[in-house]
Amino acid sequence: MATLMAGMSAGMSEECGAKILLVTANVGSLFEDTENLQKVWLKEFFETVKAFKPHFLALHCQECGGKSSLLSLKPVNYFIEALISSDELTDYNRARIYIDKTQESPEYYTALGSFYFIHESVKSVSEFDFDDGKFRKVIGRDVGIMSPDRLSLPMVQKEKFPADFFPQCQSSRKGFLRTRWGLSNCDFDLVNVHLFHDAHNVMAWKDSPSSYAGIRQKAVSFILQRLSDEKYKKVPFFLFGDFNFRLDAKPLFEHLCSSSTLEVITDTNYDKLMFRETNNDRKVVLEVEKKTFNYINPNVFQANNGTSLLQFDKELSMFKDQLDEMEITFPPTYPYSEDLSHAKQYNTTRCPAWCDRILMSTSAKCLIAKPEDGKKEGEQENEENAIVYDNIGPNVCMGDHKPVFLSFRLPAGKGNPYACSCRCCVVQ
Repeated sequence: MATLMAGMSAGMSEECGAKILLVTANVGSLFEDTENLQKVWLKEFFETVKAFKPHFLALHCQECGGKSSLLSLKPVNYFIEALISSDELTDYNRARIYIDKTQESPEYYTALGSFYFIHESVKSVSEFDFDDGKFRKVIGRDVGIMSPDRLSLPMVQKEKFPADFFPQCQSSRKGFLRTRWGLSNCDFDLVNVHLFHDAHNVMAWKDSPSSYAGIRQKAVSFILQRLSDEKYKKVPFFLFGDFNFRLDAKPLFEHLCSSSTLEVITDTNYDKLMFRETNNDRKVVLEVEKKTFNYINPNVFQANNGTSLLQFDKELSMFKDQLDEMEITFPPTYPYSEDLSHAKQYNTTRCPAWCDRILMSTSAKCLIAKPEDGKKEGEQENEENAIVYDNIGPNVCMGDHKPVFLSFRLPAGKGNPYACSCRCCVVQ
């Protein structure tokens, strides 16, 4: 049994603790339209920061530089500059930015970028040095670049998933970046994650759960194994990124096409599913190909934020004893149209799904202040302590992924075993 070590204290209100804002965003689309889409994206991101006023801001980005490994990484520098020079982040006088630019060494390249900003009101925050096994006080702003000449950084644990996890996709850039922080007498890990996608819609339908879900399960297990490495003390952790979790296609298609008949068109190079109505001139209800998902009533994914379809979101259930998540009340985060004039419309390439997520260990969930904490009978809910889990830019185009955020307060001392008797604060 390992007991949590307390990190360095922060100087907001010692009684209230630090307000945290975690954001995950697959930003591949932004680098294909830097003139228009990136400006819209940044505006919405800054509006979210202004609305929640975090003491500690963490932004995890996937596909930094674009969707293709062949794209130039120069626009990444402009993206970094747009963040650190913004008026909205002026009061964040400390920052740590870690970017993977090992493009010329594809066996190491993940295209991940992790951005951390600390507000000037925070007296002290520390970051863990994985080489020396010690916390170091965070001072000033610094950008750390992983390149072919410098594959690793002491404050970051980076790993690309083994190639045999997803052999049919040799160009995969999937992996994770891990950092560790000490704030409000708490130590915690923040892990930037990008998991494997569904390469073929029809293949995803053939089995339940799909073979792709099995690959993602293996990748998550790989991360959890690394986080439990006995070389470092176990601390609460947050995993946020593009998990590429998909709805279980086989039962989902049956649900969407319950009054239809299935026609399968197959040859050695081509698979296609056609669900047709049994009457009404056998009208096509759903058409599925490798990169086609065309459903007759796409509004079902928007109605009540699509939450009626969460019953088919099953991949996290494989880790129900290790990972947790706040309730999802927002629509599927992928694949949105990248046309600025169709902000709420999904592309007809993939089945909409909640790909972008913020997960946490059970011990991390215990650290989060609940809205009812300290609330007396008849007292209004304290908005400052509220937990908010939502997406960013629901009414504007943010690229093919909607960013997702989690806002919460990290109570001072709650991660200190001498200040908290909660069993979750002792990690097994």
